[in-house]
Amino acid sequence: MQTRKLYYEDAHLSEFTAQVMTCEKTDSGYEVTLDATAFYPEGGGQAGDTGYLGEVRVLDTRERGETVVHLCSSALEVDSMVAGRIDWDARFLRMQQHSGEHIVSGIVNRRYGYHNVGFHMGTDVITIDFDGVIPDEELASIEAEANGAVWANLPIRCWVPTPEELPDVVYRTKRALPWPVRIVEVPGYDSCACCGTHVKATGEIGLIKLFGTVGFRGGTRMEMACGKRALEILDGAYAQNKLVSQAFSAQIMETGAAADRMNALLEKQKFRIVGLQRQIFAATAQQYAGKGNVLHFEDSLDSTGLRELTDAIAKECGGMAAVFSGSDTEGYGYCLAAKNGDLRSFGKEMTKALNGRGGGKPGFQQGRVMAGRAQIQDFFALPRKSN
Repeated sequence: MQTRKLYYEDAHLSEFTAQVMTCEKTDSGYEVTLDATAFYPEGGGQAGDTGYLGEVRVLDTRERGETVVHLCSSALEVDSMVAGRIDWDARFLRMQQHSGEHIVSGIVNRRYGYHNVGFHMGTDVITIDFDGVIPDEELASIEAEANGAVWANLPIRCWVPTPEELPDVVYRTKRALPWPVRIVEVPGYDSCACCGTHVKATGEIGLIKLFGTVGFRGGTRMEMACGKRALEILDGAYAQNKLVSQAFSAQIMETGAAADRMNALLEKQKFRIVGLQRQIFAATAQQYAGKGNVLHFEDSLDSTGLRELTDAIAKECGGMAAVFSGSDTEGYGYCLAAKNGDLRSFGKEMTKALNGRGGGKPGFQQGRVMAGRAQIQDFFALPRKSN
């Protein structure tokens, strides 16, 4: 059975009436076919429409040959007439994204000769994969030209040329296509074979925003958004930047410079803190001069601080330095150091007894144990054989 595809006759049609042709129960719901539908089926990087047939929810729409299949939450009576209503806001948002993608892909193809080899509409952004490298410094220019097409409010033409017309139609494609071929044209910007739904004129796209690119399979993956989706993302970014401007006491368009100044200040403070910390470590180590084996607990040390304090104590104590930092609830990071001797056997014994893991060189062991302070102290209080 061939379904009459109303979405190709009028992509803005959101309500219609049709006859139920079949209804079959499946594991995921009821598959319903109609004699005609405005529900667009998943394809060409565009998701299938959702909505209602009467009071029954349409969960997804797919194409099976020339038949459009509606996955419904409940059964519908065969041969009955049913009123269809698509989720228009979601459909129009996809149309904005898809039409905007055509403009950008057309510009990239004209400028560089690259083809769009992958297209996906995510929940936040569109990703487009091109088979060539697009310089980052060119994005602003591509975006400006794309929005010029939007503001020109150009009519978008969707049609199927006759078999006789098709050979003379110039359109963007990666390979020759057999008739019939549906062409989507944005005058002066793009002509491409496409099965998706599109806005009537470029002005309906509203806005095209390119967010960046990354290298992908020898080419370029671009992230972008159009229309309402682009506005939502930019609104969110502006709201966050406003908070940053308040935190830095900077003008909202000067937060980057303010962040650079703050980073420079933090780097100076970090350098000063490291110097002070090393002085404290040296003073702590002096307390253990000549004491032999040492067990020491210190609050709030990162891995670097833990290593430096352990090394400082080991230089002074004349034995093994064991330094722990953490809490009884979250466990303790540790370092073991000795100027002479091999600590590997001791480290294995300790981690086994204290539910931990770690390793390192003969004279230096590092890791983490999931034990309380009292349990650690008890372990080190036990007499052990020397290696």
